[in-house]
Amino acid sequence: MGMTSEQLRERTKAFALRVIRLFRSLPNSTDAQIIGKQLLRSGTSVGANYRAVCRSRSKVEFIARLGIVIEEADESAYWLELLVDTKVMKEEKLDSLLQEARELTAIFNASRRVNEGL
Repeated sequence: MGMTSEQLRERTKAFALRVIRLFRSLPNSTDAQIIGKQLLRSGTSVGANYRAVCRSRSKVEFIARLGIVIEEADESAYWLELLVDTKVMKEEKLDSLLQEARELTAIFNASRRVNEGL
């Protein structure tokens, strides 16, 4: 059973809130702050852009906006991976958030494929 649009709105908002909390906990080193700000932008953008998807006026617009959501979720995973790879944060602390970024990417990718008729 798939998730409803309301459940996805809540899930993407919860993801954004987790990203915000993570950003607030990052060290003040330059690299951590730069990566963190990138993550903050992409992580909060997932939910904001998903709301735009829900307001789409056509299938073409829906698919295009969904593409942005996918890009932002995948980019969030990238920044989380960088925080681990640069040893700014321990992998165990970011595992569930990274998993959520990957799951959101997969969910929205599947939705795009269904709506494109692939």
